[in-house]
Amino acid sequence: MATRRRRFDKQFKLDALKMVSESDRSLASVARDLGLHPNVLYRWRDEFEADSDNAFPGKGKLKPEDEELRKLRREVETLKEERDILKKALAVFSRRG
Repeated sequence: MATRRRRFDKQFKLDALKMVSESDRSLASVARDLGLHPNVLYRWRDEFEADSDNAFPGKGKLKPEDEELRKLRREVETLKEERDILKKALAVFSRRG
């Protein structure tokens, strides 16, 4: 029987990191109390330290700059398709005349 992957919301992650920073206990001790592997807390800490404002965006959500990049890439693909359609139309109309 396979175990299901546990998911934690942003507030839980922030509270766990707060427990580590505000107590004199080790990260491994806090992780054990929360039923987590210490590497999970290390990863959360590293992600939070890298970008505290946009850390833990949530399920299916992207950081603002990643969302903007995805939007721009989608727009480029649309523009390429439109350009290709116009090139084909020009070729068709050029042959008739």
